[in-house]
Amino acid sequence: MNISTIDRQSLLGRLPIAEGLLVAVAVFWGTSYGLTKDALLYVSVLGFIGIRFSLTFFLLLPCFVADYRKGHAKDWKSAIPTGVILLGIFIAETFGVAYTTASNAAFLISLCVVITPFVEWLVYRRSLNRSLCMFAVISVVGVCMLTLNVSMNIQLNQGDGYILLAAFLRACMVVVTKKTLESKELTAISITMVQSGIVAIGAFSLLFLNEGTPFPLLPDSIEFWWITLYLVVFCTVFAFFAQNYALKRTSATKVSLLMGSEPAFGALFAILWLGETLSIFQYLGGALILIATIKTAINK
Repeated sequence: MNISTIDRQSLLGRLPIAEGLLVAVAVFWGTSYGLTKDALLYVSVLGFIGIRFSLTFFLLLPCFVADYRKGHAKDWKSAIPTGVILLGIFIAETFGVAYTTASNAAFLISLCVVITPFVEWLVYRRSLNRSLCMFAVISVVGVCMLTLNVSMNIQLNQGDGYILLAAFLRACMVVVTKKTLESKELTAISITMVQSGIVAIGAFSLLFLNEGTPFPLLPDSIEFWWITLYLVVFCTVFAFFAQNYALKRTSATKVSLLMGSEPAFGALFAILWLGETLSIFQYLGGALILIATIKTAINK
């Protein structure tokens, strides 16, 4: 091994690769809301969730088979609980959005950032990282400024309760997934495939209970399938792989906080792509989120 090879390995070891992947996830998720809304013009919510996650499942299946043959996915059954939690997140978010405003939903779901440190503390019984807790609070304040009006007038209703449940489940999701990856022989890709399969099965089962048919009619719109392909590749396969990859290498609190920068990138996408405008108050909120994200990424 020559000196240049050692230097490259040393540089790669110092680069915050896991943190960078999580910021990329936040960017992609920030673009997903408008695209998902367009896709739902062609199919129901449960039908779309089923299509999206079944495609993800079959896309990752060859990788899972390869990992299983190498002995890297023998504990795949241990990932089932994380898939059930993920299904619960999507159900709670779906009902929540149906009964509350988009701004309330965006703010309340971001509370997973401050819930995660306490869930992690309960599971691991380690002292809280004060720096990460401070950045979490800053990020939530930023989300509040970005998504709510200046009066901050919040009145909780049934939909808000569902969103709060989703925020709690998100916190549980990253902590339980991290615990699973630490104690089991399971790759990030394999656990992502199992999670996707559980969500797809759950969505189709609920569709059958609600509409009497287990599978939705497949749309014939090219726009729908391009949107779905984008969401599957970047917002599902890449996003959950990156989350699971990062959870092997850093804390659940840090993962939750970095992905919690999603509203800032969603606002940026709305400005650049959709032509929307923000107030100075909202710009300041977005700046707080980005500051907290950058500080978290470089925090050791």
